[in-house]
Amino acid sequence: QVQLVESGGGLVQPGGSLRLSCAASRFSLDYYVIGWFRQAPGKEREGVSCIDTSDGSTSYADSVKGRFSISRDNAKNTAYLQMNSLKPEDTAVYLCAARLVGEIQFNYWGQGTQVTVSS
Repeated sequence: QVQLVESGGGLVQPGGSLRLSCAASRFSLDYYVIGWFRQAPGKEREGVSCIDTSDGSTSYADSVKGRFSISRDNAKNTAYLQMNSLKPEDTAVYLCAARLVGEIQFNYWGQGTQVTVSS
């Protein structure tokens, strides 16, 4: 079965940085789009960033554009989200998800990692 495990979350002060990792097992990232999502208490889930691991194309939500960067290492079956200049409003549970290229929905999800931005 496809498995995704996030790591790298934690507590950071405003303006700080974190790098989240999404490690995949039982499948290769070569044929998948990887997305990072976040959900804060009382708010709907928000798409943060996506990367097509086959061609490297990326996209970002306006709220994180210029601050976050998504990348992947196909050899390690791992995707990353580098988060810089963090703001309190970035506080959320961050989840990674995967879908096959050509599919509409993200069918595979990790359990999430907590990111808290606070002074």
